[in-house]
Amino acid sequence: MSGFVHLVDDDAAFRTAIERRLKKAGYKVATYPSAQHLLDSLPSEIELGCILLDVRMPELSGPELQRRLNELGSILPIIFLSGHPDFPTTVRTIKAGADDFLLKPVSSDELLRAVGQAVARHGVARGRKVKLDMARALVASLTPRERQVFELVVRGQTNKQAGNTLGSTERTIKAHRQRVMEKMQVRSVAELVSLAERVGVLTSGPGQTPLAP
Repeated sequence: MSGFVHLVDDDAAFRTAIERRLKKAGYKVATYPSAQHLLDSLPSEIELGCILLDVRMPELSGPELQRRLNELGSILPIIFLSGHPDFPTTVRTIKAGADDFLLKPVSSDELLRAVGQAVARHGVARGRKVKLDMARALVASLTPRERQVFELVVRGQTNKQAGNTLGSTERTIKAHRQRVMEKMQVRSVAELVSLAERVGVLTSGPGQTPLAP
């Protein structure tokens, strides 16, 4: 399987050995001697890939880099590497979204299995993100009044109820509702509700900004 692996480790000899194994298996590889080096040149998520990340490094540790990347909204899967069994750190990083946790020295089979699975998961996550971004763009295209109608409709209000809420006629609400359906590219209220759930409209109150992912 092809993909782009970003290897972060302060041990130069280890980086060289792992890079050689990955390239032999057909992966592109970029290496970073510290967590800060990766932050300074954030990997693109356009190409399928993952991050191989050492746990213990000077200045910025692996878990700290994971936290920073989560804050930046990165969806690149992270595989942690450690030379020391550390159950609390393993649990903490997995709970924070890490894809796997491998102990050094890691065998080629184990490494390639973990990387292959991570790259595949990145493909799934990237597909979801693309759909979510498209859905958000559709919602952003609504006028303020269309947005109000959209929120009331997905919360189950009829045209008459929405008209009473907004101080408008049922006929006007019906026209707004039709434009909302057209802009959202859906054919049923069920599809509209599904889209609203994806972008977070139903997790916030009417008129509020949807929650960030």
